[in-house]
Amino acid sequence: MTKILVLGSTGNIGWPLVQILANTTGISVRAGIFNQPTPAMQQLDVDTVKFDFLKADTFGPALQEIDKVFFVRPPQLADPEHDMLPFLKAVKAHRIQQVVFVSLMGVEKNPMVPHRKIEKMIVDLDIPHTFLRPSFFMQNLITSHGEDLKMRHDLFIPAGHARTSFIDCRDIAAAAAVALQDPQYLGQALTLTGPESLTYNQVAEKLSAKLGQTFTYSHPGLLHFRHVMLQRGIKKEFVNVMVMLYVITRLGNAKQTTDTLAKVINRPPLTIENFAMDEVAPFLKTSQNEK
Repeated sequence: MTKILVLGSTGNIGWPLVQILANTTGISVRAGIFNQPTPAMQQLDVDTVKFDFLKADTFGPALQEIDKVFFVRPPQLADPEHDMLPFLKAVKAHRIQQVVFVSLMGVEKNPMVPHRKIEKMIVDLDIPHTFLRPSFFMQNLITSHGEDLKMRHDLFIPAGHARTSFIDCRDIAAAAAVALQDPQYLGQALTLTGPESLTYNQVAEKLSAKLGQTFTYSHPGLLHFRHVMLQRGIKKEFVNVMVMLYVITRLGNAKQTTDTLAKVINRPPLTIENFAMDEVAPFLKTSQNEK
């Protein structure tokens, strides 16, 4: 029995991964949670443990008897040496067999983003690993940019006219589940993208066509976007990382598509149309009910 710790277990990648692993023979899942387990997680009846990257006393209980670890970088943690290195040292001390870390497409060309710094720490500590390097998450449209989508049916995103090979987080979870079980992916860095490269104008058009409502793309400038996000009370460190990532997008570094994801999960990637029906439609319906 392989015991896997999933951190960020209630998130857009962690939760579908927990569901996959909980229904996989030969695997025992421990879900690291920051607050309380969700009703859905309680119903799934998986082992849960309190975890906080900033509290070292949570590392031992979380890692006890664990074979492998999956984690993402919480977006509010932008200083890897302070926020992540103590945990990675604990992972090393517990002789974890594999860490699967969700990094970012193109980080090998950008040493400044936190994801690349975390990758380097894992390598320097000689921790057995698999890096998943996905393109931009479709789910960002209903999380980081959810307010604008909900209130104004607008994509308020400073990406200019650049293309992005959007990926559904459910597909990242599916790839992580494979990587945690198939030893051929140990030591690899997998660039994962969706099936097509789209401008945000095209995304707005696809959402409009699929959902029968009009969506727009207002493409603010980088400084204006940063100013608005700060005004909304979003932490400066998180906003700065967002701006950095959209600078990368504007330079054309987010448009690449690969067939790696389809090969790993043995099926075609989910599309923007799938995402619109499965996640955007319920998100908008929930938002309307809250008014």
